[in-house]
Amino acid sequence: MQNLQEAARATNLQLQVLNANTDAEIDAAFATIARDGLQGLVVTTDSFFVARRAKLADLVTRYKVPAIFSLRVFVTDGGLVSYGVDLPDLYRQAGVYAGRILNGSKPADLPITQPTKFELVVNQKAAKLLGLTLSPDLLSIADEVIE
Repeated sequence: MQNLQEAARATNLQLQVLNANTDAEIDAAFATIARDGLQGLVVTTDSFFVARRAKLADLVTRYKVPAIFSLRVFVTDGGLVSYGVDLPDLYRQAGVYAGRILNGSKPADLPITQPTKFELVVNQKAAKLLGLTLSPDLLSIADEVIE
């Protein structure tokens, strides 16, 4: 969240943090978005939100608020854009680690790794529902464009 706050400050954007831990709080957050005329939404990765991704996709469409997510499943379920780690690549890395441990390496001796593969997924159908035209430049760099 701190990186997002720093990015907002650097671009002179105002950031409003809306927290939700229940379905009712999600509904209240979208009421706030509508009331305050917020122009975009960033949804953090959280198992609570992943479990409610269809609800979130419905709400961002209903309230006509562009949203970016960190996991592709939000976009395949109707969200606008995701940018984040490539989960299959992370699972592959976990398999490599498990294999090394099973072959005798001590976990403490293994290097700490961070994700190195990220993906940008864009949903054109969601853009149309939101009344947005996505730039050809954005579409050209996307790893996947959902029509």
